[in-house]
Amino acid sequence: MPPTSQTDRTAQIAHAVEAGQRPPRRNRVTPFGHLEATSARGTLMGNRGDLHAPDGTITRHHAGKAWICCTLTEKNGRRVIFDTKGHYTPLFFLDEAVAFAAGHRPCGECRRTDFLRFKRHFNRATHRPDDQFVPAHEIDALLHRERLDGRTKRLHRATLAHLPDGSFFTTDPAPQTPLLLWQGKAYPWSHAGYGTPVTLPDRTEATVLTPPTLVAVLRAGYAVAPQL
Repeated sequence: MPPTSQTDRTAQIAHAVEAGQRPPRRNRVTPFGHLEATSARGTLMGNRGDLHAPDGTITRHHAGKAWICCTLTEKNGRRVIFDTKGHYTPLFFLDEAVAFAAGHRPCGECRRTDFLRFKRHFNRATHRPDDQFVPAHEIDALLHRERLDGRTKRLHRATLAHLPDGSFFTTDPAPQTPLLLWQGKAYPWSHAGYGTPVTLPDRTEATVLTPPTLVAVLRAGYAVAPQL
């Protein structure tokens, strides 16, 4: 079967919209930072800039270095979701641990309290005084260097004993299975939620998905709340 052209894809979406059955958009984020289409719903929203093509489909991986994680609703209880070029592209995460693994930080507007808490722990993780002002664009530039190696996600190695709760990792026997470390157990991730946890030895060598600075922020005491 020949691959579906962009024109055919657009026609399929238009037909689905008319039928009230629009297929899910490719806007759910994995711990690897990939964007996938799934009907599963997230608990947090975020963005990486405008990723839309002119026809509204999502074709880019990111635009810029400010990767943020937002609430699903704004202060007025609503959030307008744009799906056209010229607006930021809304992305969705199962929880903040996934957002961290993908390299996103809290939004400084809709999550102001969390952002200020994040900055305090960022300062501790980078050996600065708690009250030292670090511009958001400097944090974003640092995280961006740790997110990507060219177009590929940058990974690092550690033993489980050296990882804090909230970190995501994979093991050598299953490099495509993201695992959340939480209270001594490893929880397999999916868009729909976490699976049955397993216990791994502390000496287990892991490939860590969460960028090093965000691992350090977690180690410094920033708390995430996994959807377990």
